[in-house]
Amino acid sequence: MKITICGSMAFAKEMLDTKNQLEKLGHICFIPESTDNYAEGKMEKVSGSESAERKIANNFIRKHYELITNSDAILVLNYDKKGVKNYIGGNSLMEMGFAHVHNKKVFLLNPVPYLSYSDEISAMTNMVLNGDLNKIA
Repeated sequence: MKITICGSMAFAKEMLDTKNQLEKLGHICFIPESTDNYAEGKMEKVSGSESAERKIANNFIRKHYELITNSDAILVLNYDKKGVKNYIGGNSLMEMGFAHVHNKKVFLLNPVPYLSYSDEISAMTNMVLNGDLNKIA
């Protein structure tokens, strides 16, 4: 299965690890552009207008959308962040929406977080893996 990995860039190292694990299971995996640089600390994680400018300048949102449309599924890595258990932020929510409207499977690594948009997350999720990548089929 072709799988695009989604999640906060705060989880860049986990994205690389998960990609390797999924490839060992026989899947083809795509990760966000510059994940290696984030994981190695070569690209600083920023927020606010600087982050928006970087996303625009590098066309990150459209590039990741293309990966999603060329995949069979997405896997959202939702770990704890910002004091929220199993955090899913704005970009990941959009990516789930992209996948959902293109009839791609949506997998969450961990259970749905408690957020104001939890219902939307639940409505788009095909399966919660509870940390077990072997459940992807």
